[in-house]
Amino acid sequence: MTSQALISDGPVLLDIDERGIARIRLNRPEASNGMDVPLLWALYDALMVAHGLPNLRVLVISGEGPNFCAGGDVKDFASKGEDLPNYLREATSWLQICVQAMLGLEAPVIASVHGFAAGGGGFGLVCAADIVIAGTSAKFLAGATRVGMVPDAGTSVTLPQLVGMRKALQIVLTNPVITAPEALAMGLITTVVADDQLAVETAAVAETLADGAPQALANAKRMLWAGFGSRVEAQLPEEARTVSALSGTADAREGLAAVIERRPPVFTGK
Repeated sequence: MTSQALISDGPVLLDIDERGIARIRLNRPEASNGMDVPLLWALYDALMVAHGLPNLRVLVISGEGPNFCAGGDVKDFASKGEDLPNYLREATSWLQICVQAMLGLEAPVIASVHGFAAGGGGFGLVCAADIVIAGTSAKFLAGATRVGMVPDAGTSVTLPQLVGMRKALQIVLTNPVITAPEALAMGLITTVVADDQLAVETAAVAETLADGAPQALANAKRMLWAGFGSRVEAQLPEEARTVSALSGTADAREGLAAVIERRPPVFTGK
């Protein structure tokens, strides 16, 4: 089946085929698709193009390279020094808009996950997708408190709704690496398939959705998200404010350094 490239270069790629199945691919494989501001700009642009496609039936989001998305680009963040709060204020604002665009898209959104889905970027996009298909070796990590920050991308609302408050607290406070079978058992994702079948299964689900009644699917999605979707949007500004404030602390700088240096962090409460 032929596809039309709508965005063919840059940190986010977008194409659509004749059945109305569009594919957004995060395209910073050398950085595990870690999110910096240029990638978030590009993701927003791709989502806005998708919103304007009259023939869109399904949107699939995946990542190039070995990982779906490793979250925020910690090396990029650490390089900002004392200007990090201002930088993250911008980054989280763009991430908020991208999450709102996913939630507000009439067509169903499928996240096709391999490797790591971590942080507000990877983990957050998983929580905001309508259907999540993961390869057996995929892993999930909230990760924010590990670097002295808090969850964003709406996960302070979506995660408890998906897995329950007790499990959400455990995930956010202790940062376990969650395997795909564990994620399936707790309700974080929809389906687990063999790694070599991920693309095939994603395409099959996308084709099933593309064959559905578009208005019925759009309104079913809207009604289900409306149960707590408005709370997600209400919480986004508080997430962004808190991430920006905490990023100026010594603990946040230590957390980022520890991730980059691959060592345990030593937090002082400052």
